[in-house]
Amino acid sequence: MSGLPVVVGVDGSSSALAAVAWAARACVRHDAPLRLVHAYTLPTRGYPEVISSARELRSAMYDQGRMWLSQAVAVARAEAPDVPVEHDLRMEHPTPVLLAESTRAREVVVGSHGLGGFTGALVGSTAVALSVHGECPVVVVRGQQHDGPVVVGVDLSPGSDPALGFGFEEAAAMGVPLVAALAQVDEPSSSLNARLSGWPQKHPDVAVEELVVGERPIPSLLELGERAGLLVVGSRGRGGFAGMLLGSTSQALIYHAPCPVAVVRPA
Repeated sequence: MSGLPVVVGVDGSSSALAAVAWAARACVRHDAPLRLVHAYTLPTRGYPEVISSARELRSAMYDQGRMWLSQAVAVARAEAPDVPVEHDLRMEHPTPVLLAESTRAREVVVGSHGLGGFTGALVGSTAVALSVHGECPVVVVRGQQHDGPVVVGVDLSPGSDPALGFGFEEAAAMGVPLVAALAQVDEPSSSLNARLSGWPQKHPDVAVEELVVGERPIPSLLELGERAGLLVVGSRGRGGFAGMLLGSTSQALIYHAPCPVAVVRPA
């Protein structure tokens, strides 16, 4: 086993543990190692008064982080016993930690909500920061997890290519079809076929369904997510899903998607 690891942000929540389980299965699919990371900063309130000094607080948070990482390791080994697992505990702000991890990861995986840290911060500035500045795909694990198709939101810009590439790789590894959904109101279906040119040849075992979802891309993508194993979108592009991702679409997917969501930044 070699190559870049799948990195998971851990914060002790059930959502983060679900992300660990998802990531462990991704490691099996892609023959990749797993890296679990917990980062924390010292809070100014919210801890018992009996913890009276900064040193005691640091010690308590360190011990808590170790416990959460141990729980995450147990989940990963139960899900994928043959996958190598490493873990790291850092006293730093989660956003720069995740951004640094993204430079040497196959993908960064987080839960959709949690106890603070990675998953709690994700719904907001961290998600935008990762989408804009992250160096690898970011997967937010939420909703139902099943064996449905990989659904990719496509526009007609070259910025869609990384999302398509990631989507085809995941569909091939999962052994499921790929649904390419074109979010353009005024473009014919032939434009989608042209956008897909070359990808089915690279992944001949992946069955492809093409859809033009028209003028309501966000509801359409969320509806497609009801039967999807994974939703994939680019972080920016020319209109459609990708162009709106840094605004309403990202919020809609992170808060409401009925399945895991991958955000893929253009190279």
